[in-house]
Amino acid sequence: MKSERKVENMGIISRDIGVDLGTSYIRIYLKGHGMVLTEPAVVAINKITGEVLAVGKQAKEMLGRTPDNIVAVRPLKGGVIADFEATKMLMSELISRIIPKSLFSKPRIVVSIPSGITDVEERAVEGVVYGSGAKDVFLMEEVMAAAIGSKLKVEVAEGTMIVDIGGGTSEMAVLSLGGIVASNSIKIAGDALDNDIVEYIKKQYNVIIGLGEAEEAKIQIGAAMASMTDEKMTIKGRHLVTGLPQTITVTTEDLIAAMSDSIKEIARVLKLTLEQTPPELAADIMERGIVLCGGGAQLKNLDRYISEITGMPVYVAETPTDCVIKGVGSALENITVLKKATKTKRK
Repeated sequence: MKSERKVENMGIISRDIGVDLGTSYIRIYLKGHGMVLTEPAVVAINKITGEVLAVGKQAKEMLGRTPDNIVAVRPLKGGVIADFEATKMLMSELISRIIPKSLFSKPRIVVSIPSGITDVEERAVEGVVYGSGAKDVFLMEEVMAAAIGSKLKVEVAEGTMIVDIGGGTSEMAVLSLGGIVASNSIKIAGDALDNDIVEYIKKQYNVIIGLGEAEEAKIQIGAAMASMTDEKMTIKGRHLVTGLPQTITVTTEDLIAAMSDSIKEIARVLKLTLEQTPPELAADIMERGIVLCGGGAQLKNLDRYISEITGMPVYVAETPTDCVIKGVGSALENITVLKKATKTKRK
């Protein structure tokens, strides 16, 4: 799928847009056309003029490489908005790629939000979405969207559990009869794991590596627990003592050690959520299993690790990174689901 896809010549263009406002990636769904855009949540700005120079993939490539007059930032941190103006610029640019502003006045937008955010953080999301050109804003909790996008039967009187491990937050919830029975959210997820790897390599090898290198190592050879093979990977960084470029070889065992504490904390909060669940629903989950989604769900052996910790079957959702936006899209396409699963905010 192309990251820049302007929806043109498709008959009447819908004004209904769904947005997965993730810490690492922003995904956009257009009613009647499906998911039409996925871009890194990064924006590059000229500090002198305030001009947006690049967004998405192009801006991400600038991280750590910009001159003094340009700043490339990730405006969402820990699942919430850290830089209001930069987020608004990013959203406006991405939405304009889907629906040129000259065609319509303002679209209706459904946007996913972490379940654990405060009222102030929720209002910040509303402000950004309105500022990017929305007529009406519908807020949808990520865990509900992820459950719907994972094709879980959230409307029935049975317990289902979803664990969404994104870039900034890990969220877990037990759902029944279309509502959230128990949920928890922690700011330990993909970004925290990348930082863990950076710190571990700094301590063990006296080498500083970038977050991009850490993320790539996590994807290529990272794991939550050991398996039969211990893979290796060469990464580049800068030696702490000499200050010179340095190449080192890290192993899966290194990455397991680096990420161990964070993964244990995610598992602890998951178990806490199960403890807060009524016994009848816990029995349902024991039978049906726990579903993992989000980019973090792709970490090798994470499903096996959580299964061993909880004693329950654990499954990774099909296309785990797209579960939230698929759930948001389902709400857009079905007015009944939209009314039940979202909060309406109108100017």
